Amino acid sequence: MPRDYDEKRDFVRVEVDCDIFFREQDEPDKFHGRVKNLSGRGMMFISEQGIPKETLLEVNIAPVNDLTPPLHALVRVVRMAKQRHGTGYEIGAVIQQMLDD
Repeated sequence: MPRDYDEKRDFVRVEVDCDIFFREQDEPDKFHGRVKNLSGRGMMFISEQGIPKETLLEVNIAPVNDLTPPLHALVRVVRMAKQRHGTGYEIGAVIQQMLDD
């Protein structure tokens, strides 16, 4: 079935700009970042901390409006790259499991 959008991914990416709070699974220290895009399968966010591939993170996304529900999930880091225009890291992650609040 042909797709009616330019990107040929399983899920359309939605550009966002909202807070994300994350921590390594089973670790107490929490960190803050900014989500840049979301899809039904994953996300890309900016972090001041580099996070190695395959790291499991518990994430909480705080939406900027009432139309977008909050997201609490376990994700696996699949990509980390130094920002071209900034001091942080672009973190690509795949959603592994949705978590209850």
